[in-house]
Amino acid sequence: MLWHLISTLLVGIAAGFIANKLMGNDAASIGGNLCLGLVGSIVGSLLAGLLGLGSRNMLGSLILAVIGACLAVWVYNKIKS
Repeated sequence: MLWHLISTLLVGIAAGFIANKLMGNDAASIGGNLCLGLVGSIVGSLLAGLLGLGSRNMLGSLILAVIGACLAVWVYNKIKS
């Protein structure tokens, strides 16, 4: 149980960091990366579920979270501008 929580937080931080680099947003802190990665994980999982896809390992979870986080950054930038 504790390992799942730790791995989820690590995947969230990594996904937020990668999404920030891919989308050109370099100003986020670790907390911002964590929030973005967790939101991205939720968005990516929902989209994957709608498409009938899923992940069974940490790499698949990271990929889905990065895709979701990139979508979240894109939507945020569109709303902000």
